Parts: sequence; structure tokens; C-alpha cells
Amino acid sequence: MNDRAEKIRNILVPILSVILGFILGAIIMAIFGYDPIAGYQTMFSTAFLDQSTGALNPKSIGEIFVSAGPLIFTALGFAVASSAGFFNIGLSGQALCGWVASMWVALAFGDLPRLVILPLAVIVGALAGAAAAAIPGLLRAFFGTSEVIVTIMLNYVFLYTGNYLANSVMGENLMSNKGVTQTLTKIGSNGSLRASWLSELTNGSRLNLGIFLAFIFLVVVWFLMKKTTLGYEIRSVGLNPFASEYAGMSSKRTIVVSMVISGALAGLGGVVLGLGTYEYFFTQSASLSIGFDGMAVSLLGGGSSIGILLSAILFSVLKLGGQGMQFAGIPTELVDVVIASIIFFIAISYLIRFLLAKTSRNKKEVEIVTEIESKPDDESQEGGTL
Repeated sequence: MNDRAEKIRNILVPILSVILGFILGAIIMAIFGYDPIAGYQTMFSTAFLDQSTGALNPKSIGEIFVSAGPLIFTALGFAVASSAGFFNIGLSGQALCGWVASMWVALAFGDLPRLVILPLAVIVGALAGAAAAAIPGLLRAFFGTSEVIVTIMLNYVFLYTGNYLANSVMGENLMSNKGVTQTLTKIGSNGSLRASWLSELTNGSRLNLGIFLAFIFLVVVWFLMKKTTLGYEIRSVGLNPFASEYAGMSSKRTIVVSMVISGALAGLGGVVLGLGTYEYFFTQSASLSIGFDGMAVSLLGGGSSIGILLSAILFSVLKLGGQGMQFAGIPTELVDVVIASIIFFIAISYLIRFLLAKTSRNKKEVEIVTEIESKPDDESQEGGTL
């Protein structure tokens, strides 16, 4: 019974977080004189409908999944690290490493067949993310350093290193723009995750093979964490590293391995962003948003594969639909307010759990008291009958 109640709470908490986030966003819009109903209607119509015909827009649907692909990978990376008991705040830097490394391979070996260069670029991007995450993993495992501080600082290191590599190391022949914002040449079709049949299916959207790669890894990570010895060790170390050591598990090895897996997944998010969404790399002025958004997606989804999938789609709808809120006279920045509100209620999910548990406990107590009070009446009636 307790397990069933816990499962129900795990479902209700993210749903209530989203609802409360929308309500708070509506209140803020109303305070500033905007119509929240019109704003939300415009948001969802922009995300799903063709504004000229009012019919379902395949291109918008395609763009939703384009945005969801990288978020799924960074959210999975955060979930794996969280299962091991620590926070990987360096998802942005690790994703950037995957983006730069995969672009380098795709541009340097663009003449190779697609069956060779595309898997090679994806693997190299994943390895770059894994290598970037191994640094804080090793420092945490052997020196006890805070992975939060290390990963935050490494985000800046990888940001400026990536810009330096793109601007100064990869060579002038790979540059298409040498202005203030330098841009690498667009990759060829052999190194791209784009597929013409996907573009035709979604009326010219940027939908690419990266979303299918994301779906595959949703299943792979679920299987890894739930059905393998390594997944059991990662979860055990996250719950109690001392008991895991006593049981014969190496907490240091598990911490490093889980961090490497987390970084590889984040690197794949950068690969999908680079080889699928943009098909080129440009100088970055700040950390990639998919890293921090992926953390929120993972938290909202409860770290589960199905939850992450639904949360990534929701965030993509908010991002895409928010671009159309200006047609209702509402600044698009208020979309970020709604997202921040949802994250806020996720952060205080313990309060929502407490209220749900208290409500459930009070209901149970009432049932027990009612049952106790009804027993004497039942017994007296039985005695009179006898």
C-alpha cells in the first residue's frame, strides 16, 4: 500500500508542479496587465497549429522534437549522475565538447562515406563529453572535491577552449566567417544527422536522426540503471557509499564510471545539436542552455526515461510556443518566467510531497477512527441478537 501511494505521489508531484507553474505565470502576466488566457492560447497554437489554416502544423511538430533531442541527452546525463549521489552541473561544458569534437571530425574527414564518418563523429563527440566529465569524477572519487564547484568552473574552461579551438586551431580552411562571431564551415551531408525524408515529412523542419538516437538511449539508460549490475551499483553508491563499500562495491570506481556515462550522454546532446540542429559551430558567448534546461527536464521527469521524454517535449513546446506570444502582445521573456515557475515548484517538491502525504495520512486516520467508533455499535447489536 505504501509503495502504491509513493508511486501515485511520484506522478502527482510533477503534474502539480507544472500546473502551479502555469498558474503562477498567469498571475504574473495578469499583474503586468496581460491576458494570460490569450497568452497561453497563442503559445499552444503557435507550437502545434498552422497560423494561416488553423490545422496541425507538421513543421512545428518537427521543431518540437528537434529541440527535445539534445534535452533528452543532457537530462539523462544528469539523471545518471544524480543516481550516483552527486550533481553534474557541467552538462553545458560537456555538451560543448561533444559539439566541437564531432564538428571537427565531420569537417576534417568530410570525404569519407557517410556510414564511416557519421558514426565516427558521433562516437568522438560522446568520448569528448566523457573525457570532460571524467575530470570532476576523478577529483571527487580520489580527493573528495565538490563536483558542483569543479563542474561549474570547468564550464568556463570548456567554453573558451572550444572557442579557441574553433577560431585558432582547426585551420582557416574550416572557417566560413572570420568576423567578430567566427563560424565554422557548414558540414557536408555525409557528416550530418539530417535526412531528406524527415524534412519532407515535416514540411521542411530541421528534424533529424538525433531524435531517434535519443529514443534509443532512453531505453538503453533505463535498461542500464534497472536491469544491470552496474546500474544497481550506481544506485547503491548514491544511496549509501559506505554500505556499498562494506558490501564489496568500489564506490570510487562507480563514481568515476557514472560520471563518465553522464558526460558521454551530455556529449551526445552536443553532437545532436551540432550535426543535426545547426550543422555548423559558431563562437559561443555563454554556456549552452541545453545543459541547464536538461537539469530541469530531469528533475521534472523524476529521473525516469518516460518522465524525461514527456518533460523534454513540454519544455520544447514552451520554448517554441513562447516565440508566438508576442502576437498576443505578451513579451516572450514571460515564457522563461513560466519555466522558472515550474522549476521553482519542482525545487520545493518536498513541500508538495509533504502536503500530499499529510492529506493521505489524515484521510487514513479518519478511516481508522471511523472504524473504531463503529465497532462497539456492531458488537452491541450482535449481543442483542444472541
